[in-house]
Amino acid sequence: MANTERNAARLQAVAAAVLFSTGGAGIKVEAFSAAQVSCVRSGIAAVALFLWLGGRVRWTPGTLAAGLVYAATLSLFVGATKLTTAANAIFLQSTAPLYLLLLAPLVLRERVYLRDVLYLAAIAAGLVFCFAGTPGATATASNPALGTWLGAASGLAWALTLVALRIIGRGDANTTDAVAPVVAGNVLAVLIALPFALPFPRATAGEWLTLIYLGVFQIGLAYICLAGAIRHLPALEISLLLLLEPVLNPVWTWIIRGEEPGRWTMIGGAVIVGATIIKLLMDARRPEPGMAGAPSA
Repeated sequence: MANTERNAARLQAVAAAVLFSTGGAGIKVEAFSAAQVSCVRSGIAAVALFLWLGGRVRWTPGTLAAGLVYAATLSLFVGATKLTTAANAIFLQSTAPLYLLLLAPLVLRERVYLRDVLYLAAIAAGLVFCFAGTPGATATASNPALGTWLGAASGLAWALTLVALRIIGRGDANTTDAVAPVVAGNVLAVLIALPFALPFPRATAGEWLTLIYLGVFQIGLAYICLAGAIRHLPALEISLLLLLEPVLNPVWTWIIRGEEPGRWTMIGGAVIVGATIIKLLMDARRPEPGMAGAPSA
């Protein structure tokens, strides 16, 4: 039975990663602006997750604080994905560990080891490649330079979100407490985007269905799958399985939108993902309290 549960949990983690990875292609739906995508996607996701929790959400100061930085993550990631390539946006957001290594000793009083510093250097190198490889404007990436900066900011916002979730987790939070900031973040993302989203355009049914898909499946169902996997798998295994997200995100966008990520961006992404895999495997030999890698937006 234990093996069956673990195998089912692995499938749930893979499903979560695959669902998260479709965000790049979905966000680039042509009829809607970044604010409109963010508003509708987060609104639907908030409702879906709220219903899944049965309305049992504790609106504590910690939940709202974590929700605020998660809302920033959601909003910045959508803006970055709209303005630059999906690959650039997801790889830049994947630099969150770079900021975590700087924040952990200051905020969480967690030690940083030499291997962490080496990892930081590798992530920084990948970040440089992503910036150096900023592509020219295309139909699916109208302002790559600004999008690259928003992507880097989304990585910082995601790092702050993980710090906030780590603080909540130290209080022996249950699954409801862990998902509550995701609900709060989506609600706040709606409030942030709404003034810039109105009026909504006349769009095709397919384009509206894309936004519904993003809210219900790409965020809502993905987090439900992740919550189920977390109960049965160690943090390392979940982190490795979730690395499918930055790997598959550019692939879906290329297949669905015909967007080519660029050579330097892919090199930077390979450095970031590769360094993360190596660090996770090395950390497995040094089990200590830490923050598992998790998908963001």
